[in-house]
Amino acid sequence: MSASAARQVAYDVLRAVNESDAYANLLLPTTIDRAGLSTADAALATELTYGTLRRRGTYDAVIALAADRPAQDIDPPVIDALRLGVHQLLSTRVASHAAVHESVELARPAGRGAAGFVNAVLRRVSRDTPGDWMTRVEESARSDDERLGLVSAHPVWIVRAFRRALAAEGRADELEALLTADNASPRVTMAALPGLAEPPADARHTPFSPLGFRLGGGDPESLVAGSDGRVRVQDEGSQLAALALTRAEPVREGERWLDLCAGPGGKTAVLAAEALAGGATLEANEVSPARAGLVRRAIEGVPLDVPVSEEDGRVRAADNPGAYDRILVDAPCTGLGALRRRPEARWRKSPADVPSLTELQTELLSAAVVALKPGGIVAYVTCSPHLAETSGVIGEIHRAFGGAVEELDTRAVVTAISTTDPRLPEQADGSKRAQLWPHRHNTDAMSISLLRKL
Repeated sequence: MSASAARQVAYDVLRAVNESDAYANLLLPTTIDRAGLSTADAALATELTYGTLRRRGTYDAVIALAADRPAQDIDPPVIDALRLGVHQLLSTRVASHAAVHESVELARPAGRGAAGFVNAVLRRVSRDTPGDWMTRVEESARSDDERLGLVSAHPVWIVRAFRRALAAEGRADELEALLTADNASPRVTMAALPGLAEPPADARHTPFSPLGFRLGGGDPESLVAGSDGRVRVQDEGSQLAALALTRAEPVREGERWLDLCAGPGGKTAVLAAEALAGGATLEANEVSPARAGLVRRAIEGVPLDVPVSEEDGRVRAADNPGAYDRILVDAPCTGLGALRRRPEARWRKSPADVPSLTELQTELLSAAVVALKPGGIVAYVTCSPHLAETSGVIGEIHRAFGGAVEELDTRAVVTAISTTDPRLPEQADGSKRAQLWPHRHNTDAMSISLLRKL
């Protein structure tokens, strides 16, 4: 195999992401396997794919300047070849002639004139340094926020949402550090399910989650397979979100738990192991049949019977009033907290998506409160720091239920769980939620809130 095959794999994944809304993290491994890439070429394909997706907004600005036309006016197969080429020219050590030639070949099937157009644009890009192009991109911005968005490859609305979320902690000055962290490849973090597995002897424990570790070497996938899933790849923030619910207070024998929006099952596996250790029962629900299948596979290694239903979570919870001691609501959200791992998400979402998501989040959490026993606890979790999806939803629950619910000190719970103090600051609105950050904790930007039904 050759670097040409790696570029073809990267291009095919880019096309699927942009044309079919495919997820790169799911599609790329299977595409690499089908192509039979060597380890080195697989690494190149991965870097080209994720690097191009992360910095798409910046590269589109460069292409617009070099082509003298807006990127959105260029045919989709051609713009993807150009993005891949610009990434190689401006952000890798790939030789310029190779980057141009291979990108031209990728564009050739797109039709008459496509190859010549790509050749002309990329040759123009190759004549100047990355610094020169970034200066031109900055000069093309119409506002400071647009400049920051173009340089950091984030849509302006996300830049502003992040600034507001950081400002709620008195840390607006950390915005550029956050945007930089979003564009860095995250390190692989593992979890050993409590009571069922231990990290390898050469592993390095992560700073916060007592379950987390990073490998000293070796292949994570082979370790996962060899452990029957009791050791798994899982972000440290995700681990802490599940543990916040299970360790907010001691587990009593016979408690009944529910994971309301369980897919793809990482947190469900932690809940199952914790339920097994504490003598509790666990049920899971996931409305998507495909994701419900992922949940079932995720919990195969836990010797606990966990039924997985496939209902609308709002209906599933509302049909069981006062039934559960603990409920996890890992709600569908914008996913702005996981842009390191799902870089394409920043280009798919828009501000128009937020109101419908917050409405769904509020409905799911409201149904979960109804399904709690008096004294029961619900963990509301989003992989997003957007204030509308975090503090805003909690505010709606307080307005709807009044004194029937109280917010627990989630920051204190997460700090008590953590092996190192995560230094979680107070929120300006008085919320006691815990907010994790990529630039500060090296986790996804996970928001965790614990509510008790009175």
